[in-house]
Amino acid sequence: MSRFDRTGIDIVSDETVWKGWSTLRRVVFDYGRDGDTTQLEWEVFDRGEAVAVLLHDPHRDAVVLVRQFRIPVYLQGDAPFLLEVPAGSMAHGEDPAETVVREAEEETGFHIKRVRRLFSVYMSPGAVTEKIHFFHAEISQADKVSEGGGLDEEHEDIELVDIPFKSALAMIESGEICDAKTIMLLQWAALNRARLSGEG
Repeated sequence: MSRFDRTGIDIVSDETVWKGWSTLRRVVFDYGRDGDTTQLEWEVFDRGEAVAVLLHDPHRDAVVLVRQFRIPVYLQGDAPFLLEVPAGSMAHGEDPAETVVREAEEETGFHIKRVRRLFSVYMSPGAVTEKIHFFHAEISQADKVSEGGGLDEEHEDIELVDIPFKSALAMIESGEICDAKTIMLLQWAALNRARLSGEG
């Protein structure tokens, strides 16, 4: 038995400090074990759930990524136009597989026929609630049904980038790909190359 099995957590208050595209909450809670309780206060950035997908063309051994502007990266002083896998937020109660098909088509123009759910990850659990569901999907040029590029009403400015798989892996080491979800999916694919090749 872990010592954490004896840990009690009681929420004292959960206050919305700011609400916009996301929600900033101030949570006060009692955290105790073996009769020793401490009251703590934590700020939590509530982002809900999201999806991300690696679009892989096995016949050309290439992946389709998107490049878009990220203001937090700009504020850090780094090049803000990141190469990423297609991704997007889920509506409350929405099925992740349905979300990933919609987001992939909006961003890239590719209509996914079949997705494989891989794993789910908390991206920054010390401060952010966001849980991302990761997927893999095989595509071909026949699956391209629109231009993609994102939604005008959401002011998305997305560039499609078609990259050989080996080049994408090398771009992790060079720093050209520095988005966590993209790195995780590319590394998953690298670890599963034999299985993916057999499916192509």
